[in-house]
Amino acid sequence: MPHTAEISRANPTCFLFLLDQSGSMAEALAGEAGKRKADKVADVINKFLQNLVLKCSKNEGVRNWFHVGVLGYGANVGPAFGGSLGGRDLVPISEVASYPMRLEERTKKIDDGAGGLVDQKVKFPVWFDAVSNGGTPMCQVLGQALNILSDWTSKNQTGFPPIVINITDGESTDGDPTSAADALKALATTDGNVLLFNAHLSSNANSSGPILFASSEESLPDDHAKLLFRMSSPLTENMLNYAKQEGFNVTPGSRGYVFQADLHGLINFLDVGTRPGNLR
Repeated sequence: MPHTAEISRANPTCFLFLLDQSGSMAEALAGEAGKRKADKVADVINKFLQNLVLKCSKNEGVRNWFHVGVLGYGANVGPAFGGSLGGRDLVPISEVASYPMRLEERTKKIDDGAGGLVDQKVKFPVWFDAVSNGGTPMCQVLGQALNILSDWTSKNQTGFPPIVINITDGESTDGDPTSAADALKALATTDGNVLLFNAHLSSNANSSGPILFASSEESLPDDHAKLLFRMSSPLTENMLNYAKQEGFNVTPGSRGYVFQADLHGLINFLDVGTRPGNLR
């Protein structure tokens, strides 16, 4: 199916993140020694939400082109937003903009105009905190995603299909997630099926670097990596074109799957994997 529907306030789409919050997320992210996966991934997704708010911000306010949700799965499974959005499954982007859990002061490097860098204090909105506790109930969270998106697609039948991004560092602890993933991907609008992408994190750096947007199982080292690859949807034509423009080696068979992504690889994955196009 084409995945070309115009995205507008009358015809929005949605992003749903499935975030592994198991105990192993307390380990270090590949290439980021001393920094917990859970903390770094939380920063990346909070930054993505901030950028999405900015993308939708116009003179008259924040346009509701997107509905956004974050489901955590570990000792508990369910919505991960904190503060005023706590317990919400999918939230219009204007409400995401209005209700961060808190604003933190962060430091970033900026150009000093003389060839160097200087520190600048910035306000960083936080919508959810890092958690790392329990197992990896992937089947359960995919089932929750199915229920949420069944309702969403029934109400938004002509919209660009939802994009689900599962970020995990381990194997499912509640069974084989293949059937649950297939059921989720079988949901559809008139513009195509739900897209499921997987970011597979690791504590071990890959000597040849992370594998982004794999097109086959051949380069993947183990059965679990191959399982997550098979669960992943192919990139849409618009995403493929954007990835090529950004210098990625992708083909029509490339899927929304990355293996052993470091922080930089994860950011690249989110940037390409959430490019539906056709915003109005």
